[in-house]
Amino acid sequence: MANTQGPQGNHDPAGSTQMFRAFVDEGPQAGRQQQASSGPRIGMIIGVVAAVVIVAAVAWLALK
Repeated sequence: MANTQGPQGNHDPAGSTQMFRAFVDEGPQAGRQQQASSGPRIGMIIGVVAAVVIVAAVAWLALK
């Protein structure tokens, strides 16, 4: 069967339109974004440092 509700209908059973509008109207929160972005950045730096240490150790053992 075809969906006869279409764009002209006002019925939104899931409420997704209302939730989207509330999300857009809320706007970004600067404090929350800074905290969320600092965590992964620190983890990535630690991972890169660990990888460099491991590669250096393997190279040192290979040349020993």
